[in-house]
Amino acid sequence: MIQRIQTVYLLLVALATGVLPFWVNLWTQSDGTAVYAQGELWISLAFYASALLAVVSMLRFKNRKSQFVLNRFNMLLNLFLLGFFVIRALNLSGETQVSEKGIGMLIPVFSIVFLVLANRAIKRDEDLVKSVDRLR
Repeated sequence: MIQRIQTVYLLLVALATGVLPFWVNLWTQSDGTAVYAQGELWISLAFYASALLAVVSMLRFKNRKSQFVLNRFNMLLNLFLLGFFVIRALNLSGETQVSEKGIGMLIPVFSIVFLVLANRAIKRDEDLVKSVDRLR
């Protein structure tokens, strides 16, 4: 299981979405308080769901098709989070003094990239298995 590269990618997604949003701030409010994922219930639930999907997908290493589908669903969840963060960033007040966007808003981007890389590796494994079956 761990010897496959997609497992490493999925582990990075699980760590990025399960730990980082609660450690780095997502944005800073106008009064100077930093907002973390645990401050917003549905954002923390979405990050936990993304981490859980990555772990479940990692554990389904014997069924590559369901692993592929779970990763696609996880990408949709991260796209939803990214869309919310983009809308939130556009609604934050100006950039005149200090940037109010936190580095945590980029976590869904990194998750999507690693999920795409994992799906490519899963597809490569599936193609390899199909080519070996043809030779028998």
